[in-house]
Amino acid sequence: MLNKLKGLPTERPPVWFMRQAGRVLPNYQKLKKEYTFHEMMSDPELASKVTLMPIYDLGVDAAILFSDILVVPDALGMKMSFTGKGPVFENPLSRAEEPSKMLKQDASRLDYIFQNIDTIIRNRPSGTPLIGFCGAPLTVLCYMVQGTGRDPNFPDVVKYLYSNKSDARKLIDHITEMTVIYVQNQIKHGVEVFQLFDTHAGLIPADLYYELFWPAIQKISLAIRETGTPFIFFPKGLGTGLKFVTPDIADFVSIDWQMPLRHARELVPPGVGLQGNMDPRLLYAKADDIEAALEDLIPFYREHPDYIFNLGHGLLPDIPFEKVKLVVDRVKSMKWV
Repeated sequence: MLNKLKGLPTERPPVWFMRQAGRVLPNYQKLKKEYTFHEMMSDPELASKVTLMPIYDLGVDAAILFSDILVVPDALGMKMSFTGKGPVFENPLSRAEEPSKMLKQDASRLDYIFQNIDTIIRNRPSGTPLIGFCGAPLTVLCYMVQGTGRDPNFPDVVKYLYSNKSDARKLIDHITEMTVIYVQNQIKHGVEVFQLFDTHAGLIPADLYYELFWPAIQKISLAIRETGTPFIFFPKGLGTGLKFVTPDIADFVSIDWQMPLRHARELVPPGVGLQGNMDPRLLYAKADDIEAALEDLIPFYREHPDYIFNLGHGLLPDIPFEKVKLVVDRVKSMKWV
């Protein structure tokens, strides 16, 4: 994983998954019977155990910090609870006349995550890279304004962005400032790779995304890359906006399942590697179909070796564990070069 991110030759693509430390793992399901998500995320030993579980159970090439993208709103003073249907904020910003004035920064509320990272670094097997992550400003803002993620169209958010750009920019600045603090401290505590998740980048047109959110992406990118840490950016649904992801922004860009890899390679500027793209729902298919799809990646990899294997979004909770393990094993055993 680290060699690939440094541009060094490797015999195969590294393999890891978004949401790999979660419900698809039988051992995680056992833990979930004893502890809530928040309890696992808040206890250093439990967070370490879950973070490293995919290394042992799946054989992936990297661990990703077990956490949540909404810890930044919590550090901005927004009270949130995790329910059976996802996170819910007590007072969504859509109810405020000037949402940007409702936030109060308290970076100390992130300290427990840095303790988790310390424990993971201490417990991890030798040679296992740890990926840090956080949510990008648009995705974080979606939940802060709407209050929940139950409506994926986030109508209150879109209305807010179009009707009050001035206050939106202030809110984005608040989120970005706290995100930079969070990013820098994750790296300080030992993460070797950082991925920024913009799960809802496709919510608005690419030109509006570039106008409102690109300055924030640039600031976060600079905070990561000035430390020498490789940076992977995942702007799901950005479409043709991938052309904005130049080498001064990211080392790699993660491609969603809507965008064919070869189309993405034509859009993304040279010097930026690609990650991902396989539809996670393919893992419901028969083993032969999954293996055939993996084989189809080999010609692309031989032509464009700056590629990390991943899915075009996170693992779905009801995907069979055996299918995920099959993918890892086949990626590792196929002749790529």
